[in-house]
Amino acid sequence: MRYSYRPILVVAALLAGALIPVAGVHAAKATECTKIGICYCVNDELKATIAGKLDAFRQTIADQRKGGKVIGYLSVPLTTAGGGNFDVNKEVAERARAAIEKRFGADYIFVLNPGSKEGDLPRGAAGADYMLMWTSLLEGADGLGEFDFAYFAGPQDFARYFGFDGNNDMGKLDAYFDKRVAADPAFAKAAQGGLSKAAFRKYYALRASTTVSRGAHDEWNIFRMLNERRRASEQYGAGGQIAVFFDGAAIAPPQGEAAVSDGYVGKCQP
Repeated sequence: MRYSYRPILVVAALLAGALIPVAGVHAAKATECTKIGICYCVNDELKATIAGKLDAFRQTIADQRKGGKVIGYLSVPLTTAGGGNFDVNKEVAERARAAIEKRFGADYIFVLNPGSKEGDLPRGAAGADYMLMWTSLLEGADGLGEFDFAYFAGPQDFARYFGFDGNNDMGKLDAYFDKRVAADPAFAKAAQGGLSKAAFRKYYALRASTTVSRGAHDEWNIFRMLNERRRASEQYGAGGQIAVFFDGAAIAPPQGEAAVSDGYVGKCQP
């Protein structure tokens, strides 16, 4: 998700390609609530764009289901807060998506990566705008969920990207930082703008996972709520819950049924 956080449609993550023109600086805010009762304070001018994105995602999912595939959503942190880099996080998201599909078999599974260009909203869109879009997609037409499983990216997904092997992993991050500054103008600009090597090293060695993402917190609560609704549904029951993974492992029942702090949830204040 371009919000702090930033399934199998595995769901990193959100940007690339041409950006839509900047929305009005003083665009009106409005409270929008989804089928399952989650509300966000969003840019009123973006609602039509979000609706168009949702139609496209739903068609993609429908096409993949016709091919007999299981559909997953990837929750991945795209935030730059605390020493992260947006472009690096997008690359991690795509690697995670590919790894998930390889693990289960690309012929049998489709993972939605929120970090792909299809997830872009106009420049200036906020976390609540993105979360309105993703919540509306995740909850499905009946409020019982669109996806078969969710995958929350964890430390091992980042470790795989950087090639950590348990031997001087922070040193590897130092070397990566220097090499990317020299080779990537956008990364060099980020470093000039305040991204220090020390903050980068600390973030990716110790913190990088959906734990640091506000959007991922909302997504966790959404899947918890959807599974609660499924357990109470005659259509699904306990055996039809959405599978949830964190850092590559299936979560235990106490974890899956526990709520976490909200990220972007909240109505507009008068």
